[in-house]
Amino acid sequence: MAVSYRIDGDMAVIEFNQEDAKVNVLTADVLREFQDLLTKVQNISGVKILLITSGKKDIFIAGADIKEIEGITVSADGEKKSRAGQEIFNLLEDLPIPTVAVIDGVALGGGCELALACRYRIATFNEKIKIGLPEVNLGVLPGFGGTYRLPRLVGISKALEIILGARALSPEEALKAGLVDRLYPQTGLWNSVLQFVDEIRDVKGRKPGLTRKKKGWPGFLDYNFVGHVFVFDQAGKSVRERTKGFYPAPLKAFELMRETFNAPRAKALGMEAKAFGDLVVTKTCKNLIKVFYLTERYKKFLPPECAALQPKAVKKCGVIGAGVMGGGIAQILSQSGMNARLKDVSYEAVAKGLQSAAKIFEQAVKRKKLKPHAMTATMLKISGTVDYSGFQNVDCVIEAVVENMAVKKKVFEEAARLVPPKTLFCTNTSALSVTEMAKSLSDPSRMIGFHFFNPVHRMPLIELITTPATSAQTLCDALNLVKRLRKTPIIVKDSPGFLVNRILLAYINEAGHLLQEGAGIPLIDKAMTDFGMPMGPFLLCDEVGLDVGLKVLHLLEEGLGERFKAAPVFAQIFQKGFLGKKSGQGFYKHGRIKVANPAVTPGLLHDKTALPSARECRERMIFTMVNEAARCLEDRVVDDPATVDVGMLLGTGFPPFRAGLLRYADQCGVENIVETLNLFASRPAGARFEPCAYLNDLKSRGKGFYT
Repeated sequence: MAVSYRIDGDMAVIEFNQEDAKVNVLTADVLREFQDLLTKVQNISGVKILLITSGKKDIFIAGADIKEIEGITVSADGEKKSRAGQEIFNLLEDLPIPTVAVIDGVALGGGCELALACRYRIATFNEKIKIGLPEVNLGVLPGFGGTYRLPRLVGISKALEIILGARALSPEEALKAGLVDRLYPQTGLWNSVLQFVDEIRDVKGRKPGLTRKKKGWPGFLDYNFVGHVFVFDQAGKSVRERTKGFYPAPLKAFELMRETFNAPRAKALGMEAKAFGDLVVTKTCKNLIKVFYLTERYKKFLPPECAALQPKAVKKCGVIGAGVMGGGIAQILSQSGMNARLKDVSYEAVAKGLQSAAKIFEQAVKRKKLKPHAMTATMLKISGTVDYSGFQNVDCVIEAVVENMAVKKKVFEEAARLVPPKTLFCTNTSALSVTEMAKSLSDPSRMIGFHFFNPVHRMPLIELITTPATSAQTLCDALNLVKRLRKTPIIVKDSPGFLVNRILLAYINEAGHLLQEGAGIPLIDKAMTDFGMPMGPFLLCDEVGLDVGLKVLHLLEEGLGERFKAAPVFAQIFQKGFLGKKSGQGFYKHGRIKVANPAVTPGLLHDKTALPSARECRERMIFTMVNEAARCLEDRVVDDPATVDVGMLLGTGFPPFRAGLLRYADQCGVENIVETLNLFASRPAGARFEPCAYLNDLKSRGKGFYT
């Protein structure tokens, strides 16, 4: 049984506790069990209160069963499943007795919708609590009444924010929004529940609508017709700008909530079920579910060689290099509860690193994600030094100095003389050989690449780069640290550019070749933003810096050959001093409005015989990435196409609605990709397009990367 009940005086308690499962999930069978118990409770005389609880630690109900959602292939079936859930939650909502959801853990999706159908919701101060409706992240919308009940509980503006933004609220945020009625400490929770029950025992009903009256501007938006018009107008503009037509679920949810806000329950829920059925069968939904499974798998990934090992506890880290990356690393370490000792060659440099960390915290305070006193306490975990004082008791050293092998080896040699014997050594390099760096240590087994992506506090990926000498214990310790930082790791073999930069630079370099051939900067960038990339390759170049990109390209050419020889336009622009955003201009002029740089003139583009179309631009850049990804599999840089897809999704912003670079390649067809690459390779200077052996082998066997 996944759901049970007991009678305690005049109270009925229904408890969700699925056997042999870490979380409670609303499968079709579980919902039927819940419906049966509701009917039983309804027919038991003397029951005056119904409590709904969970037997899982830190979990109320995690949501609906994603596997069941994935299996729906007909719109009518999706609509039917939605209506079935709605009917059960209507039964709960219509019970004549007070109903209370007791939330001491995650309540997302269907779990939140169940709580919304109760008259009251109480929660604890448990920091693991997340309450929200994140269904749009899976390409659908709430289908068990969430689009109807949430706006009527918290107001239309907050409901739009939660549903369209897939926002999960903390306990304090939920209380402020009116989503929960009370917060209690976890200790003595049952006594607090009984006290709350005594307060509501004689309450005969609860008026529909907002649970608490709002004043001022928020009240105007939630109670006034003109306010509603304004809210929906702004939300519509925002969702269209954010989704750019690639993600139908947020737009459909917005339109549904606008149309049903003043509709009766039966009509609103009928429209919700229909909308759910329309979305659940889309390709976008199926692809986003694949991405969900993929990222969840890698968040928990543990290679076999680490399974029996106990990771070392990391309480204090030494961070060498107080630049933007070093300051960002110190910030995320302190935010995760660790002490960070930030070292650089001057106090001025250390101060800049501390300022970088403080700025991130200040932004969180401004967005009300962090309390000022919490910022102060967390910043106190970061200290600075110009020598190695304080490194005598670090558990880990993370190096983030300039991309220069001699400098990096020197700082590791210096640090190794002072730190404890089993300290973990991590290098935040984007392209240099970790194997070579490890030679600076007397025990190279303690070295691993720890490649953060910029900005550190936002980018969810970390590449762990192993060398032939990296021990299983070192890998285990590094994986544990990544998870402490709430990042997603991929394990990559040491090689030029590792995985993400190797594939990304092949893509950017191809954009340079297209520019040489006469395709304009706006055409090339638009071809990729129209594909779904967050920005075009030239704007990305400007964000990263032309000097940085050129340096990595030279390293890749040195290690991997002629195909990575930088397109001449990069050097030509670099020689003009156009470094990108940092210098005010690169491929774009960066001011209040970004415009293509007129100084990047046709005179730089010496070969204008061909004028590639937007389609050719897109195919050349994307298929070049696919070819390079296949080479990474061929070279055993990684051993799973899924690792490539996680790296590209989380490290470069490859569009999630396309499910990943190699999933997309399978959808295009490997045979089609090989034939197109061969066509490009047949042109003058087209040798870089030659399909690699791995791709040719897939084609000859009629296989895809995943099949």
